[in-house]
Amino acid sequence: MKAYSLDLRQKIIETYKQESISQRKLAKRFRVALSFIYKLLKQYREKGTIEAKSHGGGQSLKLSP
Repeated sequence: MKAYSLDLRQKIIETYKQESISQRKLAKRFRVALSFIYKLLKQYREKGTIEAKSHGGGQSLKLSP
């Protein structure tokens, strides 16, 4: 799954600050999951950044080049 754009993340944070809107209404307005809003705001408060996290990995290649 592809990460949400930095532009969308910034718009969500700005809207949350300016309008004092609930997280549920933010999710509906921007058509994203409520859990994404929750995690984004938590990350913003705790770390001060809204950038997407790096890919966690996955399985390593079974065959060598």
